[in-house]
Amino acid sequence: MNLSIVSPEAVLFNGEVESVTLPGTSGYFQILNNHTSLVSTLVEGRIKIQGKINIEESNKKKFEYKEGFTYLDIISGVVEVLSNKVTILTD
Repeated sequence: MNLSIVSPEAVLFNGEVESVTLPGTSGYFQILNNHTSLVSTLVEGRIKIQGKINIEESNKKKFEYKEGFTYLDIISGVVEVLSNKVTILTD
């Protein structure tokens, strides 16, 4: 599935991933390939991305790489899942 993470300053990531785990208002939830459509708010927490991803050099310091996963801390945001494309708008 395609994941796009957008902040007010720039597109932080855009590419193919296996799964993404997000901090929702009712707890963490995971999005996998061919997930049903949804829109949800996000709260302060950590995005967890599974899959081999390439992040532009200018954005690498915002991400953490640990035990085969990539992490990004966020304050808040919104996620939309539609037609196997996940779009995250975040601070």
